[in-house]
Amino acid sequence: MTTSHRRLSQGDLEMILGAHERYVSGRNGGRRAILKFVDLSGLDLSGRRLDDADFTGCIFDHARMVRTQLERAVLFGCDLRKADLRAANLRRSDMRGTCLRGANLSLADLTQADFREGKIGIPHPEKGLTALRHEIRAGDADEVNFSGATLDQINLNGASAFAADFSDCSMRGAKLAGANLKDANLAGALLEGADVVGANLEGARFVGAVLTGCEIEKAKIEKADLSGCLRAPVADGSSLQALGQAVAQAEAWARSGGREGTPALMDQLDLRPLLDGLKGRRLPALSARGACLVGMDLAGVELQGANLENADLRGAILRGADLRGARLGGANLVKADLRGALLGPLPISADRSMPTDLTGTRLRYAQLQQADLHQAGLKQADLTGADLTGADLRDAILAGAALHEVEGLDLAA
Repeated sequence: MTTSHRRLSQGDLEMILGAHERYVSGRNGGRRAILKFVDLSGLDLSGRRLDDADFTGCIFDHARMVRTQLERAVLFGCDLRKADLRAANLRRSDMRGTCLRGANLSLADLTQADFREGKIGIPHPEKGLTALRHEIRAGDADEVNFSGATLDQINLNGASAFAADFSDCSMRGAKLAGANLKDANLAGALLEGADVVGANLEGARFVGAVLTGCEIEKAKIEKADLSGCLRAPVADGSSLQALGQAVAQAEAWARSGGREGTPALMDQLDLRPLLDGLKGRRLPALSARGACLVGMDLAGVELQGANLENADLRGAILRGADLRGARLGGANLVKADLRGALLGPLPISADRSMPTDLTGTRLRYAQLQQADLHQAGLKQADLTGADLTGADLRDAILAGAALHEVEGLDLAA
């Protein structure tokens, strides 16, 4: 079949990509990659740094682009069918009119990417770019695997993502107005503040999704499964005041070495009305079994010896948190940010310590870079897609843990 797209070999592509990487890093001999209407089918661009590259109208059918850096890249009107884009960085990329049908974007970052319809100029098969015809194309993400991806503030207005897999995605503030997500899988997705007005969500699966601030009733939701969805918290002034007093008493207990106040007891409570009120607080021995802390900012919180069994901490920010000796068995920490968190043993005496218990904890797609997990009990934990780069896993117990697509795992360290 005659095609207007010039075909590149892997060798030719390597030279162009190398020059672009020199351009991005400011080295001599650098040149921005501007490849328009080029056939790159089946080629390997994995791990390359291609921020700000221009690939307008290119064909990437079955291309390998695992962990490729494409921040702000122009992918306008590209054909990415069946491409492997796992863990690729597509933040703020221009993907208008792009076809992603059947592609794998598991763990990819598409924050603020633009996936609206685009007006595509189609070169003439014989005259090339000298004779263009124009065609309006909607973004096509039908049957795409987005599982565990970050799609915060992505613009999917009017796009089609029929039967796509958005399970455990972060889609905060996503623009989905008028989009077709019929039969899509959104189980466990974080959809806080997402705009779904007029979207087709018929037959979609939302089991356990977070719908805070998402007006799902303004979409077409016939036969959609909304079981177990988390909506906006309900808290009156008196209950909020009681939570605040419990936090104050717990901090007094920590400051006085147990002479004043008392540890906080918050089992089964929805703590989201506290907003960032627990950030950096001293709450050792907190009991919050089965509590809801979804999306809360808990950076730097001190939770030594806390009981958080079966708590819902999806998308929570726990950067630098002190969780030594905490009980987190069965807790849900999908997409949680635990960078630099302390999850090692808690010293009790000169010769005794209490390890952190993460038995059966869901840590799918969690950020655990530089976290201290030495001696942590991770039996049967689900670490699928988690990032453990630089984490301390000395003597950690990983028997039966799910470690599929884990990044940075070094059991020999």
